[in-house]
Amino acid sequence: MSRHRYWKLTADEMLKAEYDPAKVLNWEIKGVKEPESEAIFIGTFMYRNGTPLDYTPIKGIAFYHNNVEKKEVDEVTKFLKDKFGGEPKEKGTRVFLENSKEIYTGKEIGQLAKEMESKFKLRGIISIEFKDITEEERKKSGLADAKLLPIPGKH
Repeated sequence: MSRHRYWKLTADEMLKAEYDPAKVLNWEIKGVKEPESEAIFIGTFMYRNGTPLDYTPIKGIAFYHNNVEKKEVDEVTKFLKDKFGGEPKEKGTRVFLENSKEIYTGKEIGQLAKEMESKFKLRGIISIEFKDITEEERKKSGLADAKLLPIPGKH
């Protein structure tokens, strides 16, 4: 039986995961700064079919931020642009790097999470969603059952 599957992982777990990158629908690295009570975070993400900017889907990597100073937002934008290319477009608390390089492998996403954690002093957690991943593929992937989350409305 094929279905959508959704995991929450650390960067180290993501680095070890092996799966068909063509089956990734989207991923997000949510990086939180201490103390958590201040709600300072940077979320880097990518949607395979593009991320909506107004009504137009933008292809490429994007990030959102909360309670982050403008100087650091600019540093994150530069870091991601230097790494993946693309044309920055800002919309509120989101920054899109239109037509930047797209990444979907566990190694690429895990490495980016590690770099973001180190460079911006974040504690990251990765969410990743797959489309039509079979039970056999799931078992071979190294993605832990304990980290598998239900998707509301998908059974």
